Amino acid sequence: MEEEIEQRIPLPNRNQGEMMAIVEQHVGSGRLRVICEDGKARLARIPGKIKKRKWIKTGNLLIVKPWDFQEEKADVVYRYTPTQVSNLARRNLIPESLSVFI
Repeated sequence: MEEEIEQRIPLPNRNQGEMMAIVEQHVGSGRLRVICEDGKARLARIPGKIKKRKWIKTGNLLIVKPWDFQEEKADVVYRYTPTQVSNLARRNLIPESLSVFI
């Protein structure tokens, strides 16, 4: 008898202002131009913790947290793998504004 192991996929914590975004282009110095689910383009910073462990490419789906004091900037919180993206799309958890890009 096989047990199905459900993998946990982190979702944006809306209470803390996190949202999904798509990478539009690399700007350099660990920064990205992203399009957020609210339709705004932001400059996102990749923290060292993610920069050392995960490669982020154009077109990747991310969780970002916009800055409180500068609305046009954000921090990258998480990068989804292609398998996680297809899983989210199947469960209709990707916002309509971003599903156009995927």
